[in-house]
Amino acid sequence: MELKINQQKKEFDIQELSIQALLDIEIPNKQNGIAVAVNNSVIPRSNWNSHLLLETDDILIISATQGG
Repeated sequence: MELKINQQKKEFDIQELSIQALLDIEIPNKQNGIAVAVNNSVIPRSNWNSHLLLETDDILIISATQGG
């Protein structure tokens, strides 16, 4: 499966991949304070386990930052 994650194409050997499974692979230790959009639509955290990704989906992972 080929996905575009934060403007970079990545290939996965998994045929069925949820947002949560993707995050577990890509950023296993940094999942607090993030938001995920798939094809320009923000997906609520409560749907990450059930939202299955499709071939060529465009995924944006946004991390909250602190600053002043």
